[in-house]
Amino acid sequence: MAASIAALPLTDDTGSPTDLGAFRGRVVVLADFLTLCQEVCPLTSANLAAMDRAVTAAHLETKVEFVELTVDPERDTPTRLRAYRKLFGAPANWSLLTGSPQVVARIWSWFHVYYERVPEGSPPATDWWTGGLLTYDVDHEDVLAFLDAAGHERFVIDALPDARGRPLPPALRASLDALGRQNLARPAGDAWTAPQALGVLSWMVGRTLGAP
Repeated sequence: MAASIAALPLTDDTGSPTDLGAFRGRVVVLADFLTLCQEVCPLTSANLAAMDRAVTAAHLETKVEFVELTVDPERDTPTRLRAYRKLFGAPANWSLLTGSPQVVARIWSWFHVYYERVPEGSPPATDWWTGGLLTYDVDHEDVLAFLDAAGHERFVIDALPDARGRPLPPALRASLDALGRQNLARPAGDAWTAPQALGVLSWMVGRTLGAP
């Protein structure tokens, strides 16, 4: 990762300043997401949670960092990210990040991840956190990037997640739209599973990680 990208200012769910360079020295699993996603992101987070349990069981939680960086910086404030963290019970080595729209755009452009603000559906969906109606949505790629301890991108998964059998917080399960429920029940043929992603992570950390 270019030094100029690694140093771009971000904010975590506690409101503290950080950047991607702060994770140097650890293997990073980086995913794009938004907390108001109704089709894919909760399923990605469920797989990441399973992967993190396997990493913790191997006592590698200080060596591996799971990072979800929003593609919806205008709505994904630190407070909202904190609510999302609470839903999943995300551990300390699971970072939820936001930043200015300009910074977020630069980072995801560097990783070649597409996203775009689009009109909300009709009727509009409901915000799982506030209960209010949503006013727009964000179309985006679903990418999982694996960075080595030096910050170099070593592997990329660009596909939907297969989260069958993974626990999903009731609030997020209830917020899934028809496509989200389909993705959960009948994922695409090339969808990635937590064990498959753990295979990549095992290669990167040099240790076999058990089933999540």
